[in-house]
Amino acid sequence: MTTPAATNASPGDPGEPGEPGGPGDPGDPGDVVRLVAVRDAALSVDEVLAALDHPAAGGVDLFIGRVRDHDGGQEVGALDYTAHPGALAALHEVCAEVAAEFDVKALAVVHRTGALAVGDLAVVLGTAAAHRGTAFDATRALIDRLKARVPIWKHQKYADGSDSWVGTP
Repeated sequence: MTTPAATNASPGDPGEPGEPGGPGDPGDPGDVVRLVAVRDAALSVDEVLAALDHPAAGGVDLFIGRVRDHDGGQEVGALDYTAHPGALAALHEVCAEVAAEFDVKALAVVHRTGALAVGDLAVVLGTAAAHRGTAFDATRALIDRLKARVPIWKHQKYADGSDSWVGTP
């Protein structure tokens, strides 16, 4: 499931997402949540970094989660991420909380679903704030809350032919 730049805009706001003057316009300093997506396609660090651009941001913190080659002492060959139909709504909720709690100027997050190989990007997210400390803290809160509350599950496939589900209820 993929969404365009999704924001905290309310119905009736001018423009379409990403259009000048519309929700998601990087020139609109009032729009903090710039990009929220769950995608079955390769992720772009540049897309997230561009969404975090804000003239008042002196600190930008970016987190990149990649598929590693091991977990729990086992060699990982590949994995699949599966998202619950409510994952995007849960991700929006987490983003709104972080935006309200921290003095950030911009926030963006994209999570991958589908089949991933070792080294592939699984999640790219970040925040921009006036100062680095706020950006660091907000980014940490964003990834921690995403991992704890957004229903996206990992099916790991190990080199020995075994597999396991991670993060399932």
